[in-house]
Amino acid sequence: MDISGPRGTHDILPDEIKIWHKMEQVLRKTAEIYGYSEIRTPIFEYTELFERGVGGTTDIVQKEMYTFEDKAGRSLTLRPEGTASCARAFIQHRMYNQPQPTKMYYIGPMFRYDRPQSGRYRQFHQFGVEVFGTRSPAVDAEVITLMVDIVKRLGLRRYELHLNTVGCGNCRPHYRQTLTEFLRPLQADLCRDCQSRVDSNPLRVLDCKEKRCREILAGFPSILDSICEECREHFERVKSVLDLYGVQYILDERLVRGLDYYTNTAFELLVPGLGAQNAVGGGGRYDNLVAQVGGPDTVGIGFAMGMERLLLALEENQVELVDGEGVEVYVAFNSPELEPLANIALNELRSADIKAERDYGDRSLRAQMKQANRSQAVVTVLIGENEAKSGTYSLRDMDTGEQFEIEQNALIAEIKKILMK
Repeated sequence: MDISGPRGTHDILPDEIKIWHKMEQVLRKTAEIYGYSEIRTPIFEYTELFERGVGGTTDIVQKEMYTFEDKAGRSLTLRPEGTASCARAFIQHRMYNQPQPTKMYYIGPMFRYDRPQSGRYRQFHQFGVEVFGTRSPAVDAEVITLMVDIVKRLGLRRYELHLNTVGCGNCRPHYRQTLTEFLRPLQADLCRDCQSRVDSNPLRVLDCKEKRCREILAGFPSILDSICEECREHFERVKSVLDLYGVQYILDERLVRGLDYYTNTAFELLVPGLGAQNAVGGGGRYDNLVAQVGGPDTVGIGFAMGMERLLLALEENQVELVDGEGVEVYVAFNSPELEPLANIALNELRSADIKAERDYGDRSLRAQMKQANRSQAVVTVLIGENEAKSGTYSLRDMDTGEQFEIEQNALIAEIKKILMK
């Protein structure tokens, strides 16, 4: 029997989880500062939701979804992304009847069958935000600023924000035709995936990371020459608000994003040093998605960030989210008979929200003191026969080495004094 995890999955071990907790804390706090509330959706949905929402010509639907039948013969899919699920919840719970806009964020696992590589897994985690019910360019700028603010609060200083527009349902068909006419004479020289995309999804050819394809596409027609006046005005207003906020960006006419539901504003956040797959997050406006999956005509915009990719970016840039702090207090005792008194002290400390630990291996007092050092305890509570008889504890400040006795009923007050130094 193979006892390793399935290919493309990974365990988040106890010594790593502090970093995840800190990252999640930053993500949640930043989103809530901007007025977003958390939503939690199921990890599987009816397959049709992703086929209609994400798009039948996307790599996700064609190649990457984990799809299965339940016992009733219904086709279900582990969610490959979060936006379609949020749109379904928005419709199902008639959230469109509430005052708009509706602003939500989510954190959770997603699933895509793809070749595992550094920072990319078949089960991975995403943080994302969605805004339904407003087409204001200021909201586009807010969503983008929120994404940039997150990486800054995490400590990343080297990043690039790429920005583009992909037009709307009125002007994009004209650009699609123009681009297809440009690509057809080059089709045979493109990579296999791009050859199939020329007719089915030509905009995705622009997003190809293959060096050969990028070289062949030099001089491709710009979408900015094809967008309608309304889309142009919207894009200019988005840029003007970003300029007002001091958010720097790079205009990138190759940026189209990989999902069919995007309209108008599209953006990605790239971190140098992560190789060809250096995007840690991205998103855009999706004004037709809610109607596309069966709801009322409601506009929207959002982004998603890969949490494993974020952690890899922090590691590559030598950014430490946590300082490696251990327990605050270690309780040590020198004989089994004193264990009840140690447990009382331990429980009192934890009830006061103080991180405390004790030995469970019947080790000597000397060995316990070594463990207190290894656990980075700030103070150690020492309990011996003398302390038990006199109703006291001995406290040792592990930084200064100072040791003194206190009354047992003064434990919490004295510990807090030391911790506040």
